[in-house]
Amino acid sequence: MSSPVPLLIVPGLRDHVADHWQTLLARKLAPQRLVCSVPPLGRENLSCEKRIDGIQQSLEFLQGPVIVIAHSGGVISFVHWAQKYHRIGIVGALLAAPADLETPLPAGYPSVEELRNDRWLPVPRSKLPFRSLVAVSSNDPLAEQSRVEQFARDWGSECVHLGAVGHLNPAAGFGEWPQAEELIARFDRLA
Repeated sequence: MSSPVPLLIVPGLRDHVADHWQTLLARKLAPQRLVCSVPPLGRENLSCEKRIDGIQQSLEFLQGPVIVIAHSGGVISFVHWAQKYHRIGIVGALLAAPADLETPLPAGYPSVEELRNDRWLPVPRSKLPFRSLVAVSSNDPLAEQSRVEQFARDWGSECVHLGAVGHLNPAAGFGEWPQAEELIARFDRLA
């Protein structure tokens, strides 16, 4: 029996949060499989290019097949990475609650102008060269459901509708997100 495919965690703009489902998932799965997280840049460093470089360096460390688990702004940095690099070996990507950076975000988040200056915009719309699932919330304060569904169509991703889960983060009541493991298992079956 072969080893489980390694996971790469790509956090959002807020980086790693101790009680976030990605952090809890990494801790839970680490005894069973290799789990690597893109190193944090801090909330003040909004450079999309540096985040893309961090994804690339993490994937170079992992080398072989990998499953990517991205959330929020991490989804957007990952699709930017996918346009820049053409890496074989992405078994699949779970793209959870992508933030719509093209529309104004709530107070406390970067402005559209800041995001444009840091090269986040426009959000890439090319079809991804690997299987992907986009987890969609019906009441995400960082993205309208219809916009996320359009991203998924553009990326060639399957939508997984989660219902009213907010931004799928601690502020929305999510620490653990058990469904993530079920969705990862779908990619494990492809490996």
